[in-house]
Amino acid sequence: MKPNARAIGRSLRLYHGDPARRAALDALYRRFVRPGDLAFDIGAHVGDRTASFRRLGARVVALEPQPAAMRALRLIHGRDADVALVQAAAGGAIGTVRLAVNTANPTVTTASSAFVAAAAGARGWEGQAWDREIEVPMTTLDALIAAHGSPSFVKIDVEGFEDEVLAGLTQPVPALSFEFTTIARDVAQRALLRLAARAPYRFALSLGETAALADETVPAARMADILDALPHEANSGDVYAVLEAGRS
Repeated sequence: MKPNARAIGRSLRLYHGDPARRAALDALYRRFVRPGDLAFDIGAHVGDRTASFRRLGARVVALEPQPAAMRALRLIHGRDADVALVQAAAGGAIGTVRLAVNTANPTVTTASSAFVAAAAGARGWEGQAWDREIEVPMTTLDALIAAHGSPSFVKIDVEGFEDEVLAGLTQPVPALSFEFTTIARDVAQRALLRLAARAPYRFALSLGETAALADETVPAARMADILDALPHEANSGDVYAVLEAGRS
């Protein structure tokens, strides 16, 4: 088995093989997704979030640029009429983009050269190697909305390219999440600024893969301070943005 195929197999076991993890994801996303809603899974990888959205009764657009991960997605979700699989990256414009591929750990494949540079020598990132490049199609959230409809929730996990994905969104959505890492806090800060300029969002933080989220939300400036204060060892997590009730 090729290294990338072994890595995808490891991801499948990690992200789909734990019933407790599945239950925690469903409890988290039930706050944002209801039966009949549309959800976008941007950076779907092997589709654990797509699977959670489907268990909650939502239709899903799953976007994934890596060929090996897309093969896994097609095996799992390809026969589901309520899942649209799109093999592309998301960014600020329609076109193409070069991905730096980590064949041993494809979950950290990225379109951001700055992310790769930030990982070099960083604690906790030792041994990570982006050893291959591929060119892939790039679309925007606006284009996906035009093609599939407006989502109730958008999950964005694209390894240091989150602010560029949000550059391709010019209309508010009710709720979304974007990943952050402590080696690239500037990306998260720019994402916060983009969202705050777009609509009256409030924010909450989920650390790591805990699927735990505080009930209280805070304004963008407060979330910026929270992200800055996190220790390096926090490593990563997700920022959730929710439109203030009755406003858009």
